[in-house]
Amino acid sequence: MAEGITNLEKKDPFADLTEEQEEGVQKEDIHIRIQQRNGRKTLTTIQGISQSYDLRRIIKVVKKEFHCNGTVVDHSEYGEVLQLQGDQRKKMKQFLTEIGLAGNEQIKVHGF
Repeated sequence: MAEGITNLEKKDPFADLTEEQEEGVQKEDIHIRIQQRNGRKTLTTIQGISQSYDLRRIIKVVKKEFHCNGTVVDHSEYGEVLQLQGDQRKKMKQFLTEIGLAGNEQIKVHGF
């Protein structure tokens, strides 16, 4: 009779409560940087998005939303990094918080 009851395991119901509340938000920080190319041309790089998300689909939506070109680059040190043409730092921070991918305190904007 006891083998039919499975919920008698010792488990703290309040452990990891914050993880369950913020289900869609990742735990790592996201870094948004700008790089100067030549003249007035700049690149915006976004690093630290969790590998559980499809970066190709994110870049596809961002390209249509911001009217700019972009790609996913495999960096030797940082892993997969999103690259966008132009200064898209403010727009990208707002976009990531609106879709719930990261909290406002998890996004670090660097540059200038």
